[in-house]
Amino acid sequence: MKIIRSVVLALSVAASVGMAGCSPIGVAAGAGATLGIAASKEGGLSSAASDLRIKATISEKWFSYKVDTFTKLNLTVDQGRVLITGSVQNPDDRVEAVRLAWQVKGVKQVINEIRVDEGEGVAGFVKDGWITTRLRTAMTFEKDIQAINYSIDTVNGTVYLMGVARSQQELDKVIALARTIPNVKQVISYVKPLGQPVQSDGGAAPGWTDP
Repeated sequence: MKIIRSVVLALSVAASVGMAGCSPIGVAAGAGATLGIAASKEGGLSSAASDLRIKATISEKWFSYKVDTFTKLNLTVDQGRVLITGSVQNPDDRVEAVRLAWQVKGVKQVINEIRVDEGEGVAGFVKDGWITTRLRTAMTFEKDIQAINYSIDTVNGTVYLMGVARSQQELDKVIALARTIPNVKQVISYVKPLGQPVQSDGGAAPGWTDP
């Protein structure tokens, strides 16, 4: 079990920084870069390390439950807030994925955006990845957007935003950018205002809406 935990943690870190290599040195460097960048975000270094641990532990629980059951699920963790997107074929597996996530120490909120369907296959996966990359690039070149504070996840053309916004105006701009990208069907925001405590109801931040 310790070996599995170590492997899952390494994979989680590698995925977080988009690594191309798989060497132990690469993993260590990637983890250092991720935590170094995260230190400048709300919550700081300790929060980033906790989020990595939460993500790795949930992934391990899913892996132990059934290896191929949750292969189409995506996991985003931000300051203890867990966003689960993707699809499963069995409604019972949707419930189980959320139940297992809540078992992990440090989880403050689980946002369930799991769909019960077969998804759009490889073509849909590639299209979603292209949308996410294009939005991330557009945000990076916008001087009024602190792109590092946002997580982006695209599933079947629906863009899910999570993270911290410095103002309603900044969030509005991010949402507007997402809607200009071809093949985007919907934009759903779970972004919270800077400095506001994590909400426990799984909804959007009070007073901040998707325009």
